[in-house]
Amino acid sequence: MKNFEKMPSLEIGNLKIKLPIIQGGMGVGISLSGLASAVANQGGVGVIASVGISMIRPDVQTSYRKANIIGLVDEIRKAKSQTDGVIGVNIMVALTDFENLLLTSVDEGADLVLLGAGLPLKVPKLLTPERMREGKTKTIPIVSSARATELIFKSWAKHDCSPDAIVVEGPMAGGHLGFKKMQLGDPNYKLENLIPDVVEIVEPWQQRFGKSIPVIAAGGVYTGADILKYLQLGARGVQMATRFVPTFECDADVAFKQAFVDAKKDDMAIIQSPVGLPGRAIRNSFLNEVEAGEKKPFKCPYKCLRTCDYKTAPYCIAQALGNAQQGRLEDGFVFAGANAWRTTEITSAKSVFDALAEEYALARLLESKQQAASEELLQACA
Repeated sequence: MKNFEKMPSLEIGNLKIKLPIIQGGMGVGISLSGLASAVANQGGVGVIASVGISMIRPDVQTSYRKANIIGLVDEIRKAKSQTDGVIGVNIMVALTDFENLLLTSVDEGADLVLLGAGLPLKVPKLLTPERMREGKTKTIPIVSSARATELIFKSWAKHDCSPDAIVVEGPMAGGHLGFKKMQLGDPNYKLENLIPDVVEIVEPWQQRFGKSIPVIAAGGVYTGADILKYLQLGARGVQMATRFVPTFECDADVAFKQAFVDAKKDDMAIIQSPVGLPGRAIRNSFLNEVEAGEKKPFKCPYKCLRTCDYKTAPYCIAQALGNAQQGRLEDGFVFAGANAWRTTEITSAKSVFDALAEEYALARLLESKQQAASEELLQACA
């Protein structure tokens, strides 16, 4: 705890966040109120993933869409009852019930909403510019390029409003990726190259709207040293997901968490998701069977994703991820970031924050020593 003050705080509008760490939203059911409140209690931003909550609820038979909303309301209220910290909701733009999930999150007083898996160009019309400017909930798009960032700002500016922050997610993230498969190994798309470009795009919009719009680095951020690196590149904070999965407070079954502990580097796989995007997961028998051409019979619950062609899909990804969340890995698989194989144990959220603080402090110390040594060498050569 004593090292936490060495990390800068993060401010998003009038929202004061003790540490510059946002926990990434992980569906289906991986980050709900349990993990979100635990992260918020440690000074970061706890994030509930809104996607597919109905897949793991006992009342799902009534209506998948209705169960999604009821479940999201329950999770937001439960999280807020367990912490005085900052709680956010991750909402995929590609969801067919995106609008209802967004409005529900705002109505329930979420501190912020993170909008990914598509460009949220219609958000000002859904929330109204007045509500966005005056409301409590901060709106934060998740992008994978400077171009996407510019498109969002130009679109929202027509309604005289802007995002409150921008998350830039690189190709080392887990789950569905906002890149083509050929781009994943291209150095031009590395997160450290994306951050400065997005920071440059955001700067004039900050001046136009007269407010700070922090850029948040995401995708492959795993250690305190990583946090320091991205802050030095111009980011004001980071979003981390993989590091928080193998925690006691994570809302997934212990078998899901153990998959991270057991994973080897060679187990990290890029798959082609039924929704038409590449994704990063831990290879298992389910994925091997699908890759071999086996179809997994399913009945589409409610066409949850706009990009999914359920008539030709080899399996239902929502059901597969829901099965995995509940520990039935033979009937599903685990989405994970590129660094998941580095996991060695299941621990507490507090232990993760303590480790990140120590790693950050050590990186700062090493940097200071290297700088001092360089100055001494320059003086000796003068």
